[in-house]
Amino acid sequence: MRISKLFGKTQREVPAEAEMVSHQLLLRAGMIHQVATGIYSYLPLAWRVLKKIENIIREEMDKAGGQELMMPVLQPLELWQETGRDLAFGKGLFTLSDRRDRKLALGPTHEEVITQLVSHNVQSYRD
Repeated sequence: MRISKLFGKTQREVPAEAEMVSHQLLLRAGMIHQVATGIYSYLPLAWRVLKKIENIIREEMDKAGGQELMMPVLQPLELWQETGRDLAFGKGLFTLSDRRDRKLALGPTHEEVITQLVSHNVQSYRD
C-alpha cells in the first residue's frame, strides 16, 4: 500500500499539546490520534507496526515452547480484595457492577487472575 493512501496524514508542525519528543514524532508521523488527554487511537500505520512486533514475539515464544492465552479485562473485584491491591490502587482502579450487582474491576494487570488460574490448574511441578 502506498503511504499516500494511508489513513492519517503527516504533519509538518510540532503539535502544541505534545511535550515529549516521542509523542511529537508519533503525532507528526500520523501514527496516533489524541482523543483526549492520555487517550489515543492507533492509526493504521502504528497498528501495523504493533501487529508486526506482536508477531515477532509470538514466533519467538512459539520457538521457546511458550503458550499464549487471553485473560479477561473485567475481573471480579473480590480477587483484588483478597490481595488488598484494590486499596493499593485506590481511586485508580475502575470498578463497576454488573446487572446481578456483582462487583467487577477493569483489570489494569492480571496477577490476581493468573494466580487463580494456576492455583486451579497446576497440581505439581510437572504441570
